[in-house]
Amino acid sequence: MSWSWEYVPDEETVASGAPPAFLAEVEKKADELVRAAEALHLHGATWQGADEGARHAFVAGGFFVYMITPRAELVTIWQVTPDPL
Repeated sequence: MSWSWEYVPDEETVASGAPPAFLAEVEKKADELVRAAEALHLHGATWQGADEGARHAFVAGGFFVYMITPRAELVTIWQVTPDPL
């Protein structure tokens, strides 16, 4: 396995209607989170601890809610919230 990120349940449900520039920032930050999680959890697939739970990440244009699941070597994005205009 190798680390990755994805929208849950899917991109259409989570990101529908969000501005493209904001989504680009979300995806850039998601890539950073994947690299950090991979470095922190070197043996992710054999992780025995609890998941960290939901967290918020703030990016230009808003924020998003995500979770790191070491056993699945996965960062999931559950909600994106662009700043109101």
